[in-house]
Amino acid sequence: MNARRILQNIVPPLVPLVLLVVVAEIAVRAGWVRSFLVPAPSSVLASLLAESDLWSATLDTATSALIGFGMSVVIGIAMAILLSSSNWIRRAFYPYAVFFQTVPIIAIAPLLVIWVGWDHTVVASAFIVSIFPVIANALTGLLSTDPALKDLFVLYRASHAATLFKLKLPFALPHIFTGLRIAGGLAVIGAIVGEFITSGGIGGSVIISRQQNRVDKVFAGLILASLLGIVLFAVINIVGGLVMRRWHPSERESQ
Repeated sequence: MNARRILQNIVPPLVPLVLLVVVAEIAVRAGWVRSFLVPAPSSVLASLLAESDLWSATLDTATSALIGFGMSVVIGIAMAILLSSSNWIRRAFYPYAVFFQTVPIIAIAPLLVIWVGWDHTVVASAFIVSIFPVIANALTGLLSTDPALKDLFVLYRASHAATLFKLKLPFALPHIFTGLRIAGGLAVIGAIVGEFITSGGIGGSVIISRQQNRVDKVFAGLILASLLGIVLFAVINIVGGLVMRRWHPSERESQ
């Protein structure tokens, strides 16, 4: 990707962001918006630069989110492979995978403290929230394998392992990376919800700042959480591009 393409991707989203920041700064300084409702961007920036505890909290959140995300990738893909192996297994167990998507994590987060302890609640929360997109998208990809290619592998008497690793998984990669992109952002959200209970990381910092009426610090924490999700999304995009750029049309066209 050349410099011109990079500028084309970066500049358009920066324009509305800069306009929003300028308008918000003017509105707060002119008294059109009360600072205890929406702080001036300059005060949020000052909090980002001055509050060192925010950065250590971000590191804690990032660690927990990455561990939960990694667990969801490994276990989610393994479960998708198992579910794709049999119609009976899929009908029997897929509804329980949907359960992870339908139960509000904020409702079961207190129970996680009892089940896994304070030290593992945040990771468990990130894992529960992020695993379903991995399962659903990987399963869709595995079940969408070209029937003609499957017949070809049967014709050559390929083993189940060879069919899985040389045909089904490569064919499912676009779907898998779509699931990973969704799961990455959800892992950060799940980690922060868990931190609302354990009072650690960005979630704990946001709760304490709200109690202290530090709205600027609350916004600073939200910005760091968003940046964390964006960085994880970007890393997954880069890895997906490196893996699929030589053969998948969507990745070749994005170069």
